[in-house]
Amino acid sequence: MAAQTQGLWGRTLTHIPTSQHPPQSPGCFCQHCVLALPDGVGGCRGCWGSPPHPRGGRGRLCVFSVPESVSPRVPAERACLSSRQQEEASRCFPGPPVNVTCNIFINSFGSVTETTMDYRVNVFLRQQWNDPRLAYREYPDDSLDLDPSMLDSIWKPDLFFANEKGANFHEVTTDNKLLRIFKNGNVLYSIRLTLILSCPMDLKNFPMDIQTCTMQLESFGYTMNDLIFEWLEEQEAVQVAEGLTLPQFILRDEKDLGYCTKYYNTGKFTCIEVKFHLERQMGYYLIQMYIPSLLIVILSWVSFWINMDAAPARVGLGITTVLTMTTQSAGSRASLPKVSYVKAIDIWMAVCLLFVFAALLEYAAVNFVSRQHKEFMRLRRRQRRQRMGLSSGTASLESLRQLSSRHSSEHTYATLSQLSSSREEELSRESRFYLRGYGLGHCLQPKEGAGEGPGVYSPPPGSAVLREGDSLCRRYIDRAKRIDTISRAVFPFTFLVFNIFYWVVYKVLRSEDIHLVP
Repeated sequence: MAAQTQGLWGRTLTHIPTSQHPPQSPGCFCQHCVLALPDGVGGCRGCWGSPPHPRGGRGRLCVFSVPESVSPRVPAERACLSSRQQEEASRCFPGPPVNVTCNIFINSFGSVTETTMDYRVNVFLRQQWNDPRLAYREYPDDSLDLDPSMLDSIWKPDLFFANEKGANFHEVTTDNKLLRIFKNGNVLYSIRLTLILSCPMDLKNFPMDIQTCTMQLESFGYTMNDLIFEWLEEQEAVQVAEGLTLPQFILRDEKDLGYCTKYYNTGKFTCIEVKFHLERQMGYYLIQMYIPSLLIVILSWVSFWINMDAAPARVGLGITTVLTMTTQSAGSRASLPKVSYVKAIDIWMAVCLLFVFAALLEYAAVNFVSRQHKEFMRLRRRQRRQRMGLSSGTASLESLRQLSSRHSSEHTYATLSQLSSSREEELSRESRFYLRGYGLGHCLQPKEGAGEGPGVYSPPPGSAVLREGDSLCRRYIDRAKRIDTISRAVFPFTFLVFNIFYWVVYKVLRSEDIHLVP
């Protein structure tokens, strides 16, 4: 006996035992037919246990009956048939694979993260396919919007995102799902998703790079013999919400649509993909990294105009700029992954650090050259002292022999003291040089207790030794001054050449190469 129950769309369904099923093709069996059709029309195809596939039935209970003129095929698995009926069942449902047309609407696009190389996107995923078993003629409406709870009762494509890291549905205030069935059996299934998708990035041109992020839609269980994904018309396949903006990127209008069929040991599976081209805006990095590092480099050049006598000022300025540049360079890498190749920002920071460090070493060279004359004069005095010691020693011995025969021992002692004091005065005069110019003060400071007051000592104009020392000191001072003078021109000019080369390569040449990549 048949039993009445309430079915889809409020229809009255009749449960008919298997023995009373309408005639079917050989080998097509289901345990209980759920929907009764007019006499002589069709047979049971779809099944209740697992949702019916448009090309055939499986499961425990049939839910739809379609005219015999429609010939859907069953998928690879047929739970409603026994194993020995599989070959016969495949002849019951001949036909091509089911074509599912997909399109997406991008509601929001953002949170592109370089460290994890992924991006977050909120989309409306829409899928359309034809299921002849859902066609109807009883209602005048062209389409019927059903409750999302009915999704469990019909077949749906087993679509998943191949490069997905995380995803979630939206249930506020209700499930964000749409199910619409048309008269001819077309089904529209739309769902709102928030996805975190993998996006491998090439950061060689960072922060002047253009990244290409993909979204891949793939079938999990049905091979291409049963299911094929296709994009909607190219103009409507990927739609973007009006006014959509990203914090650091510009989403280009062109989006590459294509196929990414996957081959596994379980079969060939359908896959479609879309590529988003993201062009980075470097305004943030220009303000936070490039301009501050540029000013630090220029600040290090101030030491070239500071007097070389002001060692604390020049050394302090050099060390401060080096440490600041090091901190700036470390901060630029904090938000980036630890990649093995060199990025554009790394080259900039390294060259800026090199210029700042070179400015510090320049003062070390200036200070070293300016003090070279002291070492030279010290060596000259040592050699002269040795020569004077030999000559004076010989003269002293001769005078002692003469004095010892004529005078007493007291007279001999007084003579030796006089010779010794005259020799000390001569050496003291040789060690006192005063050089005027460039603010160095005394080239060699006089010894304490030598008899000079706080005033400036003026060497005798006729002293050849003093003139030689003064000339030598001035020569080395001029060399040190020349280093500072050359550095004032060489450092800015070299940095300007580097800037021209850097920006031309990364903003013009590299950018053109990226645009040419398909």
